[in-house]
Amino acid sequence: MKKMIAQYPQFSDISLGFRNALHPLFKGLPEGISEFTFAGIYLFRNTHNYKIAQAENTYILSGKDMGEPFFMCPFQLPANNLLNELFDKFKTFKAVTESQKTHLEEYGFTVLEDRDNFDYLYSRSEFTDFGGRKFHKKRNLFLNFVKHQQWEGKPLLDEYVPHALEVLEQWKAVQQIEADYLSAKEALEKMELLQLCGGIYYVREKPVAWCLGEELGLGKSFVLHFAKALRPDRYKGIYQFLNQNFASILPEKYEYINLEQDLGDTGLRQSKASYNPVGFVKKYKAVKKV
Repeated sequence: MKKMIAQYPQFSDISLGFRNALHPLFKGLPEGISEFTFAGIYLFRNTHNYKIAQAENTYILSGKDMGEPFFMCPFQLPANNLLNELFDKFKTFKAVTESQKTHLEEYGFTVLEDRDNFDYLYSRSEFTDFGGRKFHKKRNLFLNFVKHQQWEGKPLLDEYVPHALEVLEQWKAVQQIEADYLSAKEALEKMELLQLCGGIYYVREKPVAWCLGEELGLGKSFVLHFAKALRPDRYKGIYQFLNQNFASILPEKYEYINLEQDLGDTGLRQSKASYNPVGFVKKYKAVKKV
């Protein structure tokens, strides 16, 4: 039996049964926001306490981060009376797009840049060779890996999932924190259902790295939701190699690679900046004026 999404003010837990209804809508979004794919919402449903409701002729997502409630409207904005009600109930409207920002400002809401959640965009063609002075350090690390490691890359098919899970478990043991471990594990286990694709890499037949993502922004970009590798001190240049090699096998129709946000983490911000982004997918958050 087909599972139905609750009508507002009721909300449903995010279910795989909603994919057929929601996936085509997410695919039609032009902005390329990394959160706004069905896989992104489903895999991080517990991290952000996502729930969903039908309202008028659109859908509303609710969630909580650090105990603070918020809502999102990936698709068409609801009427202003419902918007006001959502602000009263959830306080903050997150992942506001550029076009939504204009509408919200016209109707008197306060809209602020959410820099911690900007998605980083990189040129796919620049990643294929790390050419030029600005990529000097990345290219050297990539070349170091290629020179010293006997590597092999394969499409991340179901038969290689156990190997990817081995890498993930070793990655988690080094990190000593959960981070996105559970979401990454579920992504591997359900990648066919969620239509995710990626690559897996071996050194001397031992799995050492993998990545997994999907198309965004009407086919202009490819978002990497997950990229996991064994310790860089054991495999120097492994992440630079992973980024370069996967970019080189992506179809040329993708102008950009989206490596998602830094979440305000200083180290992560420095790392993402070091790859020379060509731009950002800007996101905003809105609140009612006091």
